[in-house]
Amino acid sequence: MELSVNVDLTGPVPGLRPYLRDVEAAGADMAWVPEAYGRDAASLLGYCAAVTDRMRLGSGIVNVYSRSPALIAQTAATLDELTGGRFELGLGASGPQVIEGWHGMPFGRPLTRTREVVTVCRQAWRREEPVSFRGKVIQVPLDPARGTGLGKPLKLITHPVRPDIPVWLASIGPGNVQLAAEIAHGWLPILFIPERAGDVWGDALAAGRALRAPGLPPLRIGAGGHAEVTSGSPAAIRAARDRARPSLARYIGGMGAATANFYNELIRRYGFAADAERVQRLYLGHQAKDAAAALPDALVEALTVCGPASYVRDRLAAYAEAGVTSFRINVNAGSDGPKAVEQLCELLP
Repeated sequence: MELSVNVDLTGPVPGLRPYLRDVEAAGADMAWVPEAYGRDAASLLGYCAAVTDRMRLGSGIVNVYSRSPALIAQTAATLDELTGGRFELGLGASGPQVIEGWHGMPFGRPLTRTREVVTVCRQAWRREEPVSFRGKVIQVPLDPARGTGLGKPLKLITHPVRPDIPVWLASIGPGNVQLAAEIAHGWLPILFIPERAGDVWGDALAAGRALRAPGLPPLRIGAGGHAEVTSGSPAAIRAARDRARPSLARYIGGMGAATANFYNELIRRYGFAADAERVQRLYLGHQAKDAAAALPDALVEALTVCGPASYVRDRLAAYAEAGVTSFRINVNAGSDGPKAVEQLCELLP
C-alpha cells in the first residue's frame, strides 16, 4: 500500500514549499491538490511540480463542468510534462451548489459528461488524429448549427510525455462508482469505512469491473482520512479522533444543499441515518460545534485511523483488505505532517 497526502491549500502559500519537500523526504508517494472555489488546482500543481522531485502529483479533484474537455486534456498534458511524467488527473462531477452557484453552469447528466470528458482527453493525448467527438453532451468541434460553422478538428500541438495519463474518478454514488471501475485507472472515494465498503459499493464495483477495458490496469483505490499515531491513553486517542469532528461535520452536515448532500446520503447508507439527519439539521442551523459533537463516537472511530501503533497497523490492514492501494491522509502545511507520514509509512502493510 502507498501513502498519499491531501494538501490543505487554505494556509499561506509560502509554507507549501517546505511542507512538500518535508513530506516527500518523509516517504509520501503522492500529493493530491484540491480545488473548490479558492485557489485553482492547475496553478498550484505547477508550483508543486517545481519544488518536488519524486512524489507523484494529482488533482484531487477538478470538476468536469467548468473547463472544456480540451482544456482539461491540455492542462493535464502540460502538468505531466512539467513533472516528468508524475502527474495523475483526478476528476469528479462536484455538486450542484458549486457547479451552478460558483461556475454558473447547469449540473446536468454528470455520469455522461464524465465519461465523455475522459474519452476526449484520451483522444487528445494519443494525438493519433485531430480530436473529433460527437457525444450526448459534448461535441468537438462544435455542431455548426450552434456556432459560426468555422470550427474544425484540431490536434494537440505539443507531444504529451505519456499518451495515457492516469485518470482517477472521485465518486461515492453507485452509478459514478461503477463508471470509475469501468473506465478509470483509479477510484477516489471519501468517508471510506473499510468494513462497510463492500456492502455499500461492492455491487457497483463488480458491475464496473465486468465492463472494464482489457487494456486498463487493475483499478487502484485511494481512500483514507484523519490519521494519528497516539499513545495508548484513552484520552489521547479521543483527543485525536475529536480533531476530525469539525471536518466530518462540515461534510456530513453542510456540504451541498439539504436535499442534495451526497456525503450525508453515504452516511445514511452506512446505517447512521438518524445521526446523519441530526448532524445536518444542526449544521444547517448554524450550530457547527453542536453538529460536530452530535457525531456518534462509533462513526468518528470508523472514519478515522487514530490510536497506538498496533491499532493503526491493524486499521491500515483493514483498508488494504478492502482493496485500498493508496492510503490518503489529511495533513496541513505548518503541522507535524512529515512526522505523521514517517510514522504511517512504517505501519503500512
